[in-house]
Amino acid sequence: MNQMCGIAGLAGDGAVRHERVISAMGATQHHRGPDGTLHAVTGDGRAVLAMNTLLIVDPLARPGPYLDGTTGLLLAFNGEIYNWRQQAAAWGIELGERETDAHLLLRAWARIGPSCLDGLDGMFALALYDPRSAKLFLARDRLGEKPLYWRLDGGRLAFASEVTTLTRFGPAPPVLRPEVTAIETPVGADTPHQGIQLLSPSGLLAFDTTTGSIDLTTWWRLEGREPFTGTYTDALGTFSTILAEHIPLRAPACDFALLLSGGLDSAVLAYLMRPPVCVTVRYRGQDRLDESSTAAVIARDIGAELILVEPDHVDFTTAVPHMVRALDYPMGNACTFSEHMAYRRISDLGLKVVIGGLGPDEFLMGYVRQALVLFGPEAVLAAGMAAYRPLAAKLVHPAGEPLDAADALTRLVLRGPDPQGRVRDLVADAFDRAGDDLARGLTLADLATAWRPLVMTSDKLASAYALERRSPYLARDLVELSYRLPADYKITDPAQGKRILRDAAKALGLPREVWASRDKLGFASPVPRWLNGHLMSWADERIHAALATAPSAFRPLLMGGLRSGGRFDRTRMQALMAAVWLVDRTEEAPA
Repeated sequence: MNQMCGIAGLAGDGAVRHERVISAMGATQHHRGPDGTLHAVTGDGRAVLAMNTLLIVDPLARPGPYLDGTTGLLLAFNGEIYNWRQQAAAWGIELGERETDAHLLLRAWARIGPSCLDGLDGMFALALYDPRSAKLFLARDRLGEKPLYWRLDGGRLAFASEVTTLTRFGPAPPVLRPEVTAIETPVGADTPHQGIQLLSPSGLLAFDTTTGSIDLTTWWRLEGREPFTGTYTDALGTFSTILAEHIPLRAPACDFALLLSGGLDSAVLAYLMRPPVCVTVRYRGQDRLDESSTAAVIARDIGAELILVEPDHVDFTTAVPHMVRALDYPMGNACTFSEHMAYRRISDLGLKVVIGGLGPDEFLMGYVRQALVLFGPEAVLAAGMAAYRPLAAKLVHPAGEPLDAADALTRLVLRGPDPQGRVRDLVADAFDRAGDDLARGLTLADLATAWRPLVMTSDKLASAYALERRSPYLARDLVELSYRLPADYKITDPAQGKRILRDAAKALGLPREVWASRDKLGFASPVPRWLNGHLMSWADERIHAALATAPSAFRPLLMGGLRSGGRFDRTRMQALMAAVWLVDRTEEAPA
């Protein structure tokens, strides 16, 4: 199978006249698919599609875009459909030698249209032009693992896997979305580039090239599903079976690396997928952040090579510009640096696929903020979580009255002012959609606020090094079951979430140090301490350089970064990334 790592294109009247521009747009994403960038024009000349190809297993596999000779459908595809062989059999679609999941998708769409998306389990972003209706379709996977941006230009629609690619099709001035100061990320369809939108997870866009009209729909939703009504024993058996069946399905038929932090999520992946290489990140002199000893035990137990990445503050200063360019615009937090350095090392090893553990925290109540809403601050602190007292203090109400769930979670996620109340509205809407189940509301609220930068940084930082990032816990069956489970199947101990995953790990025979672990560090980094210590003057210089030419809306954000912060403060990191981004944009602007 192949992994297609970048798409771009244009649809609308006269699109063929911009063929060279689309070819150049594809070339700007070459790092996403270094094994070849090709483009194709539709038979009616109303669309041009480009695709970057990363060959994972078969060096002789056919690159895209892909054409269905019978219908004239043209497809550019980025991603992986893990159940493509099963679906080919279910739909009675024959595939030839060296044909892949992209060919299955093309033929299924030709036969049954967009409804074929319901049968796909995977991560993808696609562009498909159908000459029978003169429409271009754009679609993203259920949870937005693969990015896809679009913009309108004079009755034409342009799209790409990266924002930077779309800025080559015309200017897109920077704009500060209000959520950026509130939670460090735009939400919904917004980007910090005027006129450029992000297609939402599970989004399906249909663009009529004859009328210029757009129809936006959502082809999959979590909410509205019937609650799981079986016993905990029933749930554990079902959950364990899905883990054992679906997690190994995400392992490629080639050597790959696992991001192994030492925590529960990545450890379970290690034992179920048996990666030949595990990579962990540690920092000298930062014992509090070091989980490498646990990672070493796990790697030794499964017979994997453990690679230790040990960055320092000098590495950070050289990595920041590359990180910001790879991300398209500022996003993520201090852990982003650890992830970036891990991907760089994996790429140096000559590997093409990396596995990570996104998902359980959001769906199985793995975050302290979720425990604070579910149990209250007193119960969480009494359970031995005194280190989170500053976070718990946010839930102290001036009048001594308890906060409702939406207000409580909003206080916990806000990192800055929310003057328009947009974050509060998003959180409240999530709880409304979840009905009376607080845990489901917390999951939907995370997906509406904190999820986007997590999943986007994983894809963008990995793709910058021509790596395919896979997140096995996002398997459709696992996600849907996790959402349906009662809250007490997910968490009963305020200090230890992900109950059913822990018990599944135990049932599957994993060591006690895996399923009984309580700590959650992930790939934490000392970047905030560096920025308030010996990198302070270095960071201040870059922020001051950006202030000289920054749009007025960005100045308060940048000025905030010139103030010293505490141990957990991310203001300086956010301001630094914004400063590097703004300066980089200015330097790249055409004369």
